Amino acid sequence: MDNRVPLTEALFYILLALRSPNHGYGIIQDVSEMTNGRVTLGPGTLYGAINSMLTKGWIRLYSEDKTSRKKKEYLITNTGKEVFNNEVIRLNELLNNAKKMNE
Repeated sequence: MDNRVPLTEALFYILLALRSPNHGYGIIQDVSEMTNGRVTLGPGTLYGAINSMLTKGWIRLYSEDKTSRKKKEYLITNTGKEVFNNEVIRLNELLNNAKKMNE
């Protein structure tokens, strides 16, 4: 699998929010805080992305509280970190090329 695929903004921020264990509502709050409210994740977008990233092995289930509405916490995997870091490299290239054009 190629781990150098461009990420959507939602996937980028979800992976960033999962650098430490986090649950769905926590991810939504963290992304909103990181972007000063510019990016708001709806539950459908979030859980669709979580399921996709679980399948790809980018994140893993960290813990599940079966007594509290089955609250699940997720955590980024090494593969997810590789995907994220490749995206940061790609974004930096974009920014550097844009800066060159504005000189």
